[in-house]
Amino acid sequence: MRKTILVTGGAGFMGCNFVRYLYKKYPDYRIIVLDALTYAGSVENLPVNINENNDNRLIFWYGNVRNGELVDTLVSQSDVVVHFAAETHVTRSIYDNYIFFETDVLGTQTVANAVLKYKDKIERLIHISTSEVYGTALKELMDEEHPLMPTSPYASAKAGADRLVYSYWATYELPMVIIRPFNNYGPYQHLEKAVPRFITSCLLDEHLRVHGDGSASRDYIFVGDVCKAIDIVIHADIDKVKGEVFNVATGIHRSMLSIAQDVVKMMGKDKSLITFVGDRPGQVFRHTGDIKKIRNALGWKPQVTWEEGLQITIQWYKENRKWWEKQLWMRAVPIITKTGRKELH
Repeated sequence: MRKTILVTGGAGFMGCNFVRYLYKKYPDYRIIVLDALTYAGSVENLPVNINENNDNRLIFWYGNVRNGELVDTLVSQSDVVVHFAAETHVTRSIYDNYIFFETDVLGTQTVANAVLKYKDKIERLIHISTSEVYGTALKELMDEEHPLMPTSPYASAKAGADRLVYSYWATYELPMVIIRPFNNYGPYQHLEKAVPRFITSCLLDEHLRVHGDGSASRDYIFVGDVCKAIDIVIHADIDKVKGEVFNVATGIHRSMLSIAQDVVKMMGKDKSLITFVGDRPGQVFRHTGDIKKIRNALGWKPQVTWEEGLQITIQWYKENRKWWEKQLWMRAVPIITKTGRKELH
């Protein structure tokens, strides 16, 4: 059955990968993309040239997710809403936190209110949260019941949005699902994030900057696997998913040092390129996702191994230098440390 799917933040990293996934898999679907085209989003990321697109399968709207009138109009035309739109960089939230609460919390409220208005028409709202809402792990595998203990302004803004959406389910029975992806990587990711920063540093023969001693660990999942999880949630029986929260992860953690070492090795560079810098404020030290819930309820599990995904990602950055060279000046963010010193992270 033909669906119209609204994707907020559809020109950013995760959003554009999902739009590309939908566009390829469902030729009969209509996709509406809303994006403010901040530094992290670009129409170049979309699967078609929006100025030449005549098939009406993908419609792009330039606008802010806080624009209630625009969001209302687009939601009214949709069957499913997938809400990616957010500011997403931990370090940047330390540097300038206001926009994070404005976009991530108030923008989410705008979307939730529009979905509530058209509740009888909208099949479901898929809210893309983040594992950062959990903070540092209290146990090795973090399930959906793990306490929310955000340790950065970004994480706290996303936790607020996460709970806001859940409250609309609890109060209004809004047909919503919350997805908490762990650390994503893949094509089209901004250079401010660790994996593309490491890869492009190798391509430029620059040092790979690892925070602290590199022991902080993350559960990295290839973005294509996250897209498949969202797809499954969209098409699952609504009674299986409404009001639920699902982790999307691999269940395997890797230290940031080992990730840098893997990048260097796979790209044929010398490990002497790896250097260490001061730890970042708000750092999460251990993060590994428990995915039993989504596996048992919906049959999803990751398909792409770390080695496969990293190779795909490295090749993409090798082949798309013109795309990422424009972002070089934004790789590092100036922040004030606890000692009062200004550092680039």
